[in-house]
Amino acid sequence: MGWHGKIERNVILLLVLSLLTVSIGGLVEIVPLFTIESTIEKVKGMRPYTPLELVGRNIYIREGCYTCHSQQIRPFRDEAERYGHYSLAAESMYDHPFQWGSKRTGPDLARVGGKYSNEWHVAHMIDPREVVPESIMPPYAFMLENTLDVDDIAAHLRANVAVGVPYSEDMIENAAADLAVQADPDGDHDAFLERYPKAAVGDLDGDPGRLTEMDAMVAYLQILGRMVDFDALTVDDLRQ
Repeated sequence: MGWHGKIERNVILLLVLSLLTVSIGGLVEIVPLFTIESTIEKVKGMRPYTPLELVGRNIYIREGCYTCHSQQIRPFRDEAERYGHYSLAAESMYDHPFQWGSKRTGPDLARVGGKYSNEWHVAHMIDPREVVPESIMPPYAFMLENTLDVDDIAAHLRANVAVGVPYSEDMIENAAADLAVQADPDGDHDAFLERYPKAAVGDLDGDPGRLTEMDAMVAYLQILGRMVDFDALTVDDLRQ
């Protein structure tokens, strides 16, 4: 082991060998990542947001909802019992930026989709304490009055394509129509639901005659946690 002592007493040699060791280790860890398309394994059911859900997500971010509500269920028993299956990386693969959050003043929203009715969400946004007396959430009744500006929705989808969201040309061409039909109780939803399975359709805000920010917010909240069918997942699907 005499060679080991020589290395320890020679600062230059120790530095060179240390850098060489770290470099080799770094290359072994990093180089394989350039050979795969993504480090996130795809899970059946995940799809891009509908145009209306995407607008609702923008409103969610605009109003700072992520500062009080997380969208990440950790793999702990108490969290799974309260909120549902722990979050998968694939569930955020089309979020730019993701909405995991770091604080829970209010409950986690990762599985809120389908848990309450559209009417409940509208009432909650108008006056939170009407449905949750202990809530400290501010009211967002103005969303029911604000008409959506949808002129640039196709461009918005194209911008998401630029960062890796797989919107097809068919989705982009029908973006404006899809945005309107999702909240139309009398609309033809067949082609829309073929493009966007499990989306909430119909009268979302209680005012079918107008397309409002409330429509968009409810559409977004109602899809959270509903894309993936956890009952159908295998063990391999969950090893992410």
